[in-house]
Amino acid sequence: MTELQAIREALYPEVSKKQTRRQRRAERTRAKALSPLRILLLLASLPVIAGSTAFGVYIRTSPYPPELALRHIAALAGCEVAALAGLPEARRGEPGYHLRNDADLDGIACGTTLASASMEAQVPVQHAPGQAKFVRP
Repeated sequence: MTELQAIREALYPEVSKKQTRRQRRAERTRAKALSPLRILLLLASLPVIAGSTAFGVYIRTSPYPPELALRHIAALAGCEVAALAGLPEARRGEPGYHLRNDADLDGIACGTTLASASMEAQVPVQHAPGQAKFVRP
C-alpha cells in the first residue's frame, strides 16, 4: 500500500470500503469456480472422459474394422450380447472371443453356454419347502 492510498483511506474511509466493479466481478468468478457443485461435476466427468478416450483409442488401433471392433467389445458383456451382436460362437483369435465367455476352455467362446442356457431356461427348478436361503423374521 502506498502512502497516497493510506492517506486516502484515512481521509475517506467510506470510499475505501466500496469495491470496484472489477473486484466484484473477480469475487463472483472465484465463487463460481470454487463452488462444490462445479467441483463435483468436474470430478464425476473424469471417468467418462477417460473411458471415452480409451474406447476411441481402441477403435482406432484395433486390428479389426471399426464395426467389427464394436461387436468384439460388445461380446465382452456376455454370450447373450455376443449373439445379439452377431458373434454367437467365436474361436480363439477371432473377433468376439473372450476368455471369460469360454466356460469350458475349449477355445470356443459361448459354444456350449448358449445351448445349456436355453436348456436350463426350459426346465424350471423345483425347490423343496423349507430350503429357502433367506427367511423373513
